[in-house]
Amino acid sequence: MTAAAIPIRSDASLAFVNYQMDHAYDEMFATAGVPREHYRALQQTLLGLAPEELRKIQQAADLTFLHEGITFTVYGSKEGTERIFPNDLLPRIIPANEWARIEKGLTQRLTALNLFLRDIYHEGRILAEGIVPRELIYSCKHFRREMRGLNVPRDIYVSICGTDLVRVPDGSFAVLEDNLRVPSGVSYMLANRKVLKRVFPTLFRDYGVWPIDHYPQALLATLRTMSPENCAYRNDPKTVLLTPGVSNSAYFEHAFLAQQMGIEVVEGRDLLVHDNLVYMRTTAGLRRVDVIYRRVDDDFLDPLRFRPDSILGVPGLFNAYRAGNVTLANAIGTGVADDKAVYAYLPQIIRYYLNEDPILPNVPTFLMSDNTHRQHTLQNLEKMVVKAVGESGGYGMLIGPQSTAKQRDEFRALILADPRNYIAQPTLSLSCAPCLIDGEVESRHIDLRPYILMGEKVTIVPGGLTRVALRLGSLVVNSSQGGGSKDTWVLRDADRTGGPGAA
Repeated sequence: MTAAAIPIRSDASLAFVNYQMDHAYDEMFATAGVPREHYRALQQTLLGLAPEELRKIQQAADLTFLHEGITFTVYGSKEGTERIFPNDLLPRIIPANEWARIEKGLTQRLTALNLFLRDIYHEGRILAEGIVPRELIYSCKHFRREMRGLNVPRDIYVSICGTDLVRVPDGSFAVLEDNLRVPSGVSYMLANRKVLKRVFPTLFRDYGVWPIDHYPQALLATLRTMSPENCAYRNDPKTVLLTPGVSNSAYFEHAFLAQQMGIEVVEGRDLLVHDNLVYMRTTAGLRRVDVIYRRVDDDFLDPLRFRPDSILGVPGLFNAYRAGNVTLANAIGTGVADDKAVYAYLPQIIRYYLNEDPILPNVPTFLMSDNTHRQHTLQNLEKMVVKAVGESGGYGMLIGPQSTAKQRDEFRALILADPRNYIAQPTLSLSCAPCLIDGEVESRHIDLRPYILMGEKVTIVPGGLTRVALRLGSLVVNSSQGGGSKDTWVLRDADRTGGPGAA
């Protein structure tokens, strides 16, 4: 469908003059020039602001991000590595009834994923019955044989999850992928909210938006419920955040979350293991550690068990973990469940363990290890998105419609050389939302990453990180690939777009 500019009244602000609509679902407009009910107040606010005012608001927000050190790292960039996290000031708004369905779907999904992980590391019923192929699991580089038969607290392998959702052209949400190892970005969700409350205080109050500020304390409570049975202080288990260090791209988030939770952020060298107990070095001596919120991948956790060249981990940590003397969140070996090839089986996994149909569907996925799927994909590479099963951050990916013949030939060779390592999906037309681009409101593609916590109960803060493909026409939302983020407003009432309320 040919893009069409939104018509604007002659006496109105020029903010929307370059706003384009195409075949993608538009979050703000139902049809050209006609906003959806829950976006009407935002549109009226924007129509009352001149482009120069909008630019000043964005500049003030950027300065806030800079002064508060809200940055991320781009490896290999010629322009320097440390950058302000790109943010867009126009919120993405989700009505309450839509959010209720998302919450149910995410709770269902994480419940099934935890049952799946416990099963494959213990009885293996789903593998024995052929619902999920054994070879798919045992060939996954994130499957950890060391975890076979090892019990984890409450049988919860995934305490912290970030699931990526996309809205497709018919307006429904689908799951693009699950992030179960070390899901990132929640600090930017919180930072965006803080800035938006300053920039649009009246609009924010009148919309009646659900709060998200309690996420750090909800995270801490979740971590504490996972403490070992033999921890020294049952009501106050010692919890730390393990980071790879200041050079890690997400270090700002590590330090921010630790500060918000009131816990220490530590590196591997700050911890030691003695008699299968983990201790933290402090100025007052050694202090036992009960729970580790680890932002370090499995491979680097313990040089005695995994990569011997790792200087990021703690020698002996796995033995302490196996002995039940320390809890790791998330558990070792959870990466097998966010393998993009295993993702293709999630509908069957949900039906197997819960006897329910998925509330949130998967995106159609082709496995390159399947001859029929592979042949179809290779014949239609210019229409497909091809992904390496273990990559993240927008790396190891081909977007067919935006690729060159040379890039398609390179991926064809990669697929043929290692089919297990790739999956393909049809190119999705991600929904679009209004974004502030150089003082004007333009349309950009977005997705959504809500954050789910599982301890004694499932906790989902209403909202999440809406990621934005800031480059015109791009479908890649990752910050490392030119993307940014915006605040996500979940409304308290399904039928209300204004009225009292605060977050």
